[in-house]
Amino acid sequence: MGVTHVVSTPSLAGIGPDQYAAAMRKHKEAWAEAGFKVAVYETMTPVPADNIKRGTPGRDQELRNWIAVIEAMGKVGIPVLCYNLGQGGRRTGNVIVRGGAISTEHDYEASKKLPPAKEIYTEDQLWEALTWLIERIIPVCEKANVRMGYHPNDPAVSPYLGSAQIMISPAAYRRLFSIADSPCNGVTFCQGNFRSMKYAPGESIYSVATEFAERRKIQFVHFRDVDGTADTRYYETFHDDGPTDMARMLQCYVRGGFVGPLRTDHAPAMEGEDAQKNPGYGMLGHIFAIGYTKGLMQALNIAYE
Repeated sequence: MGVTHVVSTPSLAGIGPDQYAAAMRKHKEAWAEAGFKVAVYETMTPVPADNIKRGTPGRDQELRNWIAVIEAMGKVGIPVLCYNLGQGGRRTGNVIVRGGAISTEHDYEASKKLPPAKEIYTEDQLWEALTWLIERIIPVCEKANVRMGYHPNDPAVSPYLGSAQIMISPAAYRRLFSIADSPCNGVTFCQGNFRSMKYAPGESIYSVATEFAERRKIQFVHFRDVDGTADTRYYETFHDDGPTDMARMLQCYVRGGFVGPLRTDHAPAMEGEDAQKNPGYGMLGHIFAIGYTKGLMQALNIAYE
């Protein structure tokens, strides 16, 4: 299909900070043997951040581990970290979409019946924790030439599972950017989450994508679409079958000056695939999405590799 780069997650479980670089290098070399370059390290937190989020003793050691991760990424040449300090996303069920394909949906009312999060945070706690981390880690990123892109909370709504969530709006990202005005402090622009967010009057996913691109804050794009809103119900669509003008989104990124990794994300399960085994990540839907995206880029004369 002409895909040459991957978004991946080198595992650091069970090893010390002095071994991070070796583990990442081994991971990167394994992909290289198959013909791929690792463009993004995507995870929730590459190493634990529980004490950072709580503001409790132990956060200084967690910070040292984060610093070691960033320095290791710089040494081995993995340029982008996609991260999120939230609770992690999940879906409440499935929905039948075009042609009988099976996609995932999230119903906010139904999510209120799910077990509560293991830990409950307030907005003030989360902002204090994020501010504390960003102020200390971004200078390390600048030296290591590593860019951090905060992925929105998924779903982009608060409260969720009984806990506050903060990265649920364009305004929240502007506040994040203001903590450290650095090209290393940015956003993973997940179109599904940004499509489902609430916007201020006069704002849209297109205006925000353009603004963040022009500010050089987009580190990485999740190219996908959903129908609905996070505070009610939404479901994931085929890439050519949702409410977002996907060609226009590509133009927003390019005209805004974004040059970086983009991956197709979340596709319905098609005939012959197990919709429960790996929901949202059926291979056939992704093959379609990659071809559709490359076709859009060629039609718009957008260069890619």
